[in-house]
Amino acid sequence: MQLRFVPSESTSSYFDCLRGYLDAHGCPVAFYSDKHTVFRINRDAKGGAGMTQFGRALAELNIEIICANSSQAKGRVERVNRTLQDRLVKELRLDDVCDMQAGNDFLPEFLNRFNEKFSVRAAKPEDLHRRMALSPDRLSDILCHREQRHVGQQLTLAYDRKQLILERSAVSEELGGQYVDLYDFADGRLEVRWKGQVLPYRVFDKDQRVSHTAIIENKRLGHALAIIKAQQDLKYVPKIKTNSEKINYRKRARKSEAVEMTA
Repeated sequence: MQLRFVPSESTSSYFDCLRGYLDAHGCPVAFYSDKHTVFRINRDAKGGAGMTQFGRALAELNIEIICANSSQAKGRVERVNRTLQDRLVKELRLDDVCDMQAGNDFLPEFLNRFNEKFSVRAAKPEDLHRRMALSPDRLSDILCHREQRHVGQQLTLAYDRKQLILERSAVSEELGGQYVDLYDFADGRLEVRWKGQVLPYRVFDKDQRVSHTAIIENKRLGHALAIIKAQQDLKYVPKIKTNSEKINYRKRARKSEAVEMTA
């Protein structure tokens, strides 16, 4: 059993758990899961390759994924989850575990005690896991978020609200109108590759803004800003003239008022 606390149930978290499982046990024949969006794309969804990032990684590892049609179909897993949701919470409280790191440090000992009490010998005890024959770098390339992006004629491509600009070279000059592969790793690294070759790039952030403090030191600019600031400090509010004031209109006395004045 693999058990670990994670910030959220995301593809990156499943990649991390999968890597730990592969290192500990080797490569299984198949994974049995529910129909979470990490494992399966809705059949009504249009476009794309029809496979999630996690499904693509399993395919490259030659691991089949089987999605259960109901919770009852994988009752053994659900029963264990129900037990853990009750027992594990109480055990954490008794050991004063209050944060994620302390919880992950606590889990190995808890799992050993849990398995000694509740584990059942398998009907076929032989280990069917296959030996991992991949290098750590190759495994990292598989267990990451990968997409393809179109390269414009100016050697630019968009990803994650940012504009990536490829550095000009003999290889990148020929990539206008082509598709390149993006490797987004869990540690924050982002690589652009073309047929396995890593391409250098720089990032232009679409969301960048110029703040008031980002002003270049310049004598003339500083003098102009000082004048503007002095005007703003006066809190001068210009008076807006009405149309009557613009044409110098003056209100005339009414006829009744004029008669009284002559009388």
